[in-house]
This record gives sequence, C-alpha cells and structure tokens, in this order.
Amino acid sequence: MVDVLRTIMDEIEDVINKVEEKELKVVMDEISKDRRIFVCGEGRSGLSAKGFAMRLMHLGYTVFAVGETITPAVSANDLFIAVSGSGKSANVVNDAKKAADKGCTVIAVTSKPESPLAALAGHILTIPGTVKGDVKEARGSVQLLSSLFDQSLHITLDALCLLLSYRDNTSNESATNAHW
Repeated sequence: MVDVLRTIMDEIEDVINKVEEKELKVVMDEISKDRRIFVCGEGRSGLSAKGFAMRLMHLGYTVFAVGETITPAVSANDLFIAVSGSGKSANVVNDAKKAADKGCTVIAVTSKPESPLAALAGHILTIPGTVKGDVKEARGSVQLLSSLFDQSLHITLDALCLLLSYRDNTSNESATNAHW
C-alpha cells in the first residue's frame, strides 16, 4: 500500500514541476478585486473549481460558480476561469464561448493546451496531468481516469490562492473571518 501512495505522490510531484510559473503569473495578473470572477467546471474538476471559488471568496474576491442558482450573467470585463482536464467538456467549452462572446477574459485551466477550450481562451494555465481520454504512452499514470489531473489541479489552485494572499497582504485571520 505504501508503494501506491509513493507512486501517486511521485506522479503529482512530476506534474507540479511542469506547471509554468509564467502561466501562474499571468492568471494572478488577471485576478483583481475590482472585477467579478466566474469559475466553471464539470465533475471532479468542477468540484475543485468550486473549492477554488470558495477560497477566492475567503480572500475577498467577488466570485461565482457557474451553474449555481444565484449566479448572475457575465458581462464585459468579467474574468471567466474554465476548468477541464481534456479541454473538451461540452458544457465548459460552451460556457467559455458564451463568456468570450460577451467580452470576458477567458482563462482555460487544462491538461491539453491544444484543446477546443484552450482555443477559446485568452490565457492558458496548463496542468499536464493525465486525463481519462489519455491512452497508451499518453496515459502517464497508474491512477484511474483523471485523478492525476484533479489532484494536481487542486494543489495548483491552492498555491495560486496562497500567492494571491501574499500579493494582497491577506492574512489567515482575515480569510478565517470570511469563512462560514
């Protein structure tokens, strides 16, 4: 069992080492407290996206999870962060297209920078973890489906929030006060 845990940790470390600092910096530069942020994703990636949205709220940002009943319509100047490991999730791609058509800045968070989602985005944050459609040599993981992407996604987005807290001088106490 320990071997499986070590293998998973090694896989995650390999992916995290491939996340480009310059891509994280571009995403950080787009996130500001004077614009609304919309986060979109499906399945497990969508759950990580919602966790990211929650953490952004704790840091003082105005953020919405696409698909919730209280989420307003997007408009120009909003930031739309779309998460899909494959970059092909139909609803995520369709929502990103709608956001782009409305004048939002679209950021694709994906494992596939050549995907339909990435093609719609102004910026791409590549997290090169294995996703469910990868086969043979492209598989690159002992884990099932998109587990490696999802794990690496969670860590990368949490790191992004920590960097934002440093930039904005947001203390743990302040974030805790915003927590339910």
